[in-house]
Amino acid sequence: MLVRLIYASRAAQAVNHDTLVAVMKAARAHNASAGITGVLIFTDGVFLQLLEGGRNAVSALYNKITRDARHHDVVLLSYDEVPERRFSGWAMGQANLSRLNPGILLKYSERAVLDPYALSAQATLALFEELVSTAVIDCPGQ
Repeated sequence: MLVRLIYASRAAQAVNHDTLVAVMKAARAHNASAGITGVLIFTDGVFLQLLEGGRNAVSALYNKITRDARHHDVVLLSYDEVPERRFSGWAMGQANLSRLNPGILLKYSERAVLDPYALSAQATLALFEELVSTAVIDCPGQ
């Protein structure tokens, strides 16, 4: 059974570019072997991630994230059984928000600033889909 999980968290410490690249590399390796696909957005110390895959694999990864000292304020935004993946092309894609038109954020939120804690699950999924359709997702190394 396939599921889609979306969560938000805050970085416990500052995350620089090299750290983020290392996290993405490790995530891609793990996710590929676990059958997990998805997209990560990281900006201003906030992670917003969408994971798709088998229920057990996705749940195990989410539980690991909730126990990871590098994350705090972990909030489950959405967890749904799905008939198919929408983001099957990425072991883990990363949104490059420097290429994002601020109008896209305004379409789904009160301000042109990403605050996943203030978005509905439906708006969050629509935002991910729009990021993919506007080629804001980077997949270096994939």
